[in-house]
Amino acid sequence: MGTNGSTMLEPLRQGLPPLDPAAVSDAASCALPARYEAVRDARQFTRRTLDQWDLGERFDDVCLVVSELVTNALRHALPANHARVPEQQPPVRLHLMRWTERLVCAVRDPSKESPVARETDDFSAESGRGLFLVDSFSDSWGWHPLAGTLGGKVVWALFRLHPCAE
Repeated sequence: MGTNGSTMLEPLRQGLPPLDPAAVSDAASCALPARYEAVRDARQFTRRTLDQWDLGERFDDVCLVVSELVTNALRHALPANHARVPEQQPPVRLHLMRWTERLVCAVRDPSKESPVARETDDFSAESGRGLFLVDSFSDSWGWHPLAGTLGGKVVWALFRLHPCAE
């Protein structure tokens, strides 16, 4: 496994129930450009990946959470002047990882700011509601800053999978 994979899993483990990175049965990731079409790209990537893993029946919940995490990353994590460095690697990355009975979606972004779920009665206020959806549709979620050269943070959501009836 390359250094990229282990740097991604290492900090992720700190906030998760103990999941051994060596026991990951499947993992996939895609880089997302700093544009709002990236949410559509993330959904298509999630659909293809879950179909490959025979988890298509979980697509609706997982896709909703992926959409929210990617939207938050794009909205809050991209500095206004980001476009001036086009040669930089895409700033947002979606990772999907599957253990036997767990699926984790993790979105990496360059911001060190913590994601905040805002209590709001103003339904025209988009900001902050996405994390309530993430909380409702996933079994658990969290975030933590990334160490080292990567910088930024990872926000993750965990889904429990039902073991396949043999």
